[in-house]
Amino acid sequence: MSEHQKNVEGQKIVTGKPVFGLDYRVDGMLIAMIQHPPAFGMKLKSFDAAETLKMPGIKDVFSLKLYEEGFEQGGFDTRTFNELLVVVGNSTWEVMNARKKLITNWEPAGEIKDTMAGRSGKREVVVPGALESTSKQMEQMQEYAKKPAQQLRKDGDPETAFKNAAQVIERTYNAPFLAHNCMEPMNFFAHVTEEKALLVGPLQAPGWIEPTLAKILNLPPEKIEIQMTRMGGGFGRRAYGHYLSEAALISRKVKAPVKLMYTREDDMTYGIYRPMYTATYRAALDADKNLIAFHVKGGGIPEHPVHANRFPAGAVDNYLAEGWQIASNITIGAFRAPRSNFNAAAEQSFLDEVAEAMGKDPIEFRLALLKRAKENPVGKNNEYDADRYAGVLKLVRDKSNWGKPGNEKYNRGVAAYFCHNSYAAHVVDMVTRNDQPYVERVFSAMDCGIVVNPDAATNMVQGAVVDGIGNAFYGALTHKDGTPQQSNFNSYRIIRHNEAPKKIEVHFVQNDIDPTGLGEPPFPPVFGAVANALYKNKGRRFYNQPFQPEMDKVI
Repeated sequence: MSEHQKNVEGQKIVTGKPVFGLDYRVDGMLIAMIQHPPAFGMKLKSFDAAETLKMPGIKDVFSLKLYEEGFEQGGFDTRTFNELLVVVGNSTWEVMNARKKLITNWEPAGEIKDTMAGRSGKREVVVPGALESTSKQMEQMQEYAKKPAQQLRKDGDPETAFKNAAQVIERTYNAPFLAHNCMEPMNFFAHVTEEKALLVGPLQAPGWIEPTLAKILNLPPEKIEIQMTRMGGGFGRRAYGHYLSEAALISRKVKAPVKLMYTREDDMTYGIYRPMYTATYRAALDADKNLIAFHVKGGGIPEHPVHANRFPAGAVDNYLAEGWQIASNITIGAFRAPRSNFNAAAEQSFLDEVAEAMGKDPIEFRLALLKRAKENPVGKNNEYDADRYAGVLKLVRDKSNWGKPGNEKYNRGVAAYFCHNSYAAHVVDMVTRNDQPYVERVFSAMDCGIVVNPDAATNMVQGAVVDGIGNAFYGALTHKDGTPQQSNFNSYRIIRHNEAPKKIEVHFVQNDIDPTGLGEPPFPPVFGAVANALYKNKGRRFYNQPFQPEMDKVI
């Protein structure tokens, strides 16, 4: 393990020095904001900007297209609304107030065909035009879950095993869309001329957006400079560079340096959400309560969450994984450990239920499966290393004193998961505080290879734990007739300071393996550990995220 290093910009951050994209400014810079349709499935029909243009400091109001007809979108060119209604002025306050004076008319967007170019080659994608509502989406997912799905992996003869089973355990888990809600809303500076382009701001992957900028600006890549500032949160949201493209096109249009700003409401209602998911898990036990078959069938809007070759694949003789998905115009994107964040939540909750039905300790049950996966694996495409997976479970078992006296006051939940080439395990210790479940402390074990900076690594795990607890209990973004029902933190609940654990103890497996991911792997198993602790706290299982609304109904 390398030496401890403090964040070199920590002092600047806590003392308010300008290090973020929102801080960046140059002389003569204008501010731009976009007015987007009120609902997914709508587009701009017409607008009247007469009153807006009378407001102080306003320079221009216009509409423009982000991508022209037939534009081949790259994998991270995802955008929600293609026709932009833009207000440009001297200051943020002036533009915000002037934008309210716009008179707009919207119309149904109808079905849209997008041309996608990526790893799988050029293809046409049909985007439906319906105004979608969460209640109807849930009904639609329940219908799809009953239909035949795409087989992703099959080992042995699971159909016969389930048919002959002495006991079948079946559970279904659901989770909503989630907004990223970075503390710093989307923003980017652009100064585009006929000869070159300078862009400055918070971004996760400049290499992915540069080819897109070159195409839409008709500039060679060497004439495009992208400078990165600190990000006030990324979580996958800032991998999608449409806001850079928007800023660049606006700057070119007004022939001036421009800072594009999203308000919190813009940010939360603009899309690129974590998808909406569901998964049904089944386990077959024989007369001696041995696990003889395992089946997962997962789906979602607009993608399924299933990682077919991950644990417990390879540890069960008869195994089946299936997936299905429903197209949508609600745009989605990577959200801190994409798909894994739901898959781990459902799978790890279910494994605890199976362990209970078998009369086994949940950690020992998982370790027994991993022993099988190591010594006599089923199939050849198992993604995980059984030894390393077992290693984090053993480490968290020992560090948390699992199963030993002294922890009687806690409702304990455990979960472990492999993703992004790293292994994570958590033990969540829950108590009842003010008649509500509260995660008082957490023990975390990580195997991410060589730890380069222990302080930063510990911080990343602790942040993932708090983030996971908050999303498990509170996170949800819903729609009614295409309109997001949450637009700011007064309606989109996130975890609060006094709800964070008092103690998060992080331990790392010591080895000489090349470093792997750490920003994402600790996050997914937090959900499962919380669910398993909550079961002990409340005496019943909760299958719908977020847990808090369902708990309120029960109470």
